[in-house]
Amino acid sequence: MSLDFVVGIMAETIRVTLMIAAPVLIVGLTVGVLISLFQAVTQVQEMTLVFVPKIVACLVTLVAALPWMMNLLVSFTQNLFQNIPQYIK
Repeated sequence: MSLDFVVGIMAETIRVTLMIAAPVLIVGLTVGVLISLFQAVTQVQEMTLVFVPKIVACLVTLVAALPWMMNLLVSFTQNLFQNIPQYIK
């Protein structure tokens, strides 16, 4: 197993991790910015106004994207397990 091979596996792992986390993080960021904008415009400084909509939006996104996330993770894991003989060499 060469150094390039290990770096390739690590790069693929990081890519899959970012792909899985991206939808929830992007929605959380977007909702947070929109709520902050709303708070700045209306001068309402309520802390629960920030957290509750973000949690709800992230959960809805997680439920909607979960099949895609699981498919990506399962295919990555299957590919990893199928290539174990190449890793040993």
